[in-house]
Amino acid sequence: MDVMDRIREAVESYPVVIFMKGTPDMPMCGYSSRAAQALQACGEEFAYVNVLADPEIFENLPKFQNWPTFPQIYINGELIGGCDITLDLYQKGELQKMVKEAVARHKARSGGEDAQAS
Repeated sequence: MDVMDRIREAVESYPVVIFMKGTPDMPMCGYSSRAAQALQACGEEFAYVNVLADPEIFENLPKFQNWPTFPQIYINGELIGGCDITLDLYQKGELQKMVKEAVARHKARSGGEDAQAS
């Protein structure tokens, strides 16, 4: 499968996914750490892709939505943004609502199955 297809599949398969440096439990950059913490604070499961573990994704993800930096957060298949935008949405209380609605919609469509992290 082509790398862009793998990226698209991850974005479309999970209601909330973060492409980050490292993992939520072991982030490898401060921006990824803060964005993952904001998602964790929303209280719902989310998927993640460690871009450092896949050089093809690391190299090509910036081309996917013309967003040059990491992390990248997608909700309902749509690029939300990076760390600063995610933290701003969280501080306004908007991220929590977006995440909860996305997860609820996904569960309703999939018969109640939870998303699994990569």
